[in-house]
Amino acid sequence: MKQLLLITMIGIFMISCKNSESKKNEVKLNYPITKQVDTVTDYFGTKVKDPYRWLEDDMSDETAEWVSNQNKVTFDYLANIPYREELKNRLEKLWNYEKIGSPFKEGDFTYFYKNDGLQNQYVIYRHKENEEPEVFLDPNTFSEDGTTSLGGLSFSKDGSIVAYAISEGGSDWRKIIVMDAISKEIKEDTIIDVKFSGMAWIGNEGIFYSSYEKPKGSELSAKTDQHRLFYHKLGTKQTDDKIIFGESEKRRYVGGSVTEDEKYLIISASMSTNGNELYFKDLSNPNSPIKPIILGFDYDTSILDHKEGKLLLVTNLDAPNKRIVSANVSKVDSKNWVDIIPETKNVLSPSKANGFIFTKYMVDAVSQVKQYDYNGTLIRDIELPGVGTAGGFGGKKDAEIIYYSFSNYITPGSIYSFKTVSGESELYKKPAIDFESNDFESKQVFYTSKDGTQVPMIISYKKGTELNGKNPTILYGYGGFNISLTPSFSITNAVWMEQGGIFAVPNLRGGGEYGKVWHDAGIKMKKQNVFDDFIAAAEYLIENKYTSSDYLAIRGGSNGGLLVGATMTQRPDLMKVALPAVGVMDMLRYHTFTAGAGWAYDYGTSEDSKEMFEYLKGYSPVHTIKEGVEYPATLVTTGDHDDRVVPAHSFKFAAELQSKQTGNNPALIRIETNAGHGAGTPVSKTIEQYADIFGFTFYNMGFKELPSKAKIKG
Repeated sequence: MKQLLLITMIGIFMISCKNSESKKNEVKLNYPITKQVDTVTDYFGTKVKDPYRWLEDDMSDETAEWVSNQNKVTFDYLANIPYREELKNRLEKLWNYEKIGSPFKEGDFTYFYKNDGLQNQYVIYRHKENEEPEVFLDPNTFSEDGTTSLGGLSFSKDGSIVAYAISEGGSDWRKIIVMDAISKEIKEDTIIDVKFSGMAWIGNEGIFYSSYEKPKGSELSAKTDQHRLFYHKLGTKQTDDKIIFGESEKRRYVGGSVTEDEKYLIISASMSTNGNELYFKDLSNPNSPIKPIILGFDYDTSILDHKEGKLLLVTNLDAPNKRIVSANVSKVDSKNWVDIIPETKNVLSPSKANGFIFTKYMVDAVSQVKQYDYNGTLIRDIELPGVGTAGGFGGKKDAEIIYYSFSNYITPGSIYSFKTVSGESELYKKPAIDFESNDFESKQVFYTSKDGTQVPMIISYKKGTELNGKNPTILYGYGGFNISLTPSFSITNAVWMEQGGIFAVPNLRGGGEYGKVWHDAGIKMKKQNVFDDFIAAAEYLIENKYTSSDYLAIRGGSNGGLLVGATMTQRPDLMKVALPAVGVMDMLRYHTFTAGAGWAYDYGTSEDSKEMFEYLKGYSPVHTIKEGVEYPATLVTTGDHDDRVVPAHSFKFAAELQSKQTGNNPALIRIETNAGHGAGTPVSKTIEQYADIFGFTFYNMGFKELPSKAKIKG
């Protein structure tokens, strides 16, 4: 009896010590109390509570205080992760190499983007032939903290004048500055309140740009619904700018471009992110009318070039994977279009240079490139450096040498030159990065989704990785808006893989990898296909021992944030960590903010019908969090200046999760201040973000030290 008592006491002591040791590694979370209000909205007779509606007011002191309180809890938690600083140091070291973009010629100068390593923003350099490069424009000087970034650059045809757009705090609202490109002197007053806009020149006289009326109330979240195309003549006030298109026609997105020969203005107008109308105007006659090329919003059509009275167009009309057609300006109706390069079984994305057309095709999400003349005659198949993604292959009519980039998940991006006549290609710039590509491998697999659809996925990891179900894995997805996830190198993903992590990317329905049919298979009342594809990808990784639920994290941003939010609420058992970034989380109200109504092609809206409302509510992350469920460890990330997917989506989701989470898994939100949807984010902020994201992920998978070290010791 004494022996049994002694054994029992020893057991209790050991358990007590173990619990004590465990508690040393736990951080007690006292979430800020988020007040609830009695807001209720009636949708087709169904009353839906919205207790955190007040967090939509991004201008209120109360919301600002909530943000501050949430960040304190989050950063206190992150500060206790033992290898957070180690991850940050490795990210900084790997990031610190010279990065150079493809050169392009404007006037007498050749320009290129360059980052010395850890500069927050890329610097634009230029040089004349056989001369040393000089700094032309340094966005790092735009603000002290690096949060003001370059949002666009456009030269006049002779290269003597440049217009460049700047974004402050990551906002989609821009300012346009016009500068003498030779002397680098500012020419006139700044054009303000510009949004979702290009900058298209006519000679040296002026530019076309697009914007909305500045909304009343918050410019970050108030609805922007009617886009207009303006013309600004140099030397005049912005208040005198002429509305070219959109004054009487209500369109949510309007863009203007000018053909390289400056013969025609091309206007694209749409109501959503899918489908557009196309118009043209003869610029040689100021009084010429704006004529339609194609009307309606069922198809996507864009201009490739103009030559000798014929417009070369890229369209998915009668061609879900796109084709290139010729349209005579005197008979532009689609019934008169003539195929130049017909549709194929692969999705087309073309460019032009020196009188040639370069067709970039996606073959199971991997690049294939061909070169044609303007009559549609094949010149050559272009041999790429490997299996991955090629970008570029564009230039002006006289560009005898053009450039393209190539990378994949384990190969840092290199730049190649290409002689358009001979087809000769050679390496132009290879990055000197401290990453050994030969130590890693990528493989493409095809797995079966819930309804039997075959979905491709590329899995990347360190060679020799044992498939034992214990590898920390990030499953990254998007699945929407016809956007394709093709293989490309990422410094952050490289650091993840260096630590022994697996990085997997499935090409979900809703994306554009297999054209319009693939996109449409993941929209509106077929959106669940996207989530099913993602869930099936996770199950494939688990079944094939790449990982297990205890070592799986899911990640995605924007529409991908919605993907993560929906997946973790539908299958909280499937993953250990969830990382939704700038996600669309409130599917009943997304269309009431900024330009969100333009996403209706993909989502539908809660106002469309009772059926659509019920479908949206059935997967809306904010509305599907349940009491009594243990959700995975979650780190929501957003920016307080995000005016594309307003931060209220993430705020409300985090508040719901914190109020209903069962168990000990953390439910945190990391809110980057003075930051937007992601574009132009300073390198310093990006490094800090990923040190936190990866640290949080490893920590909640149970790693007391980085897994690469654990494996070395093991």
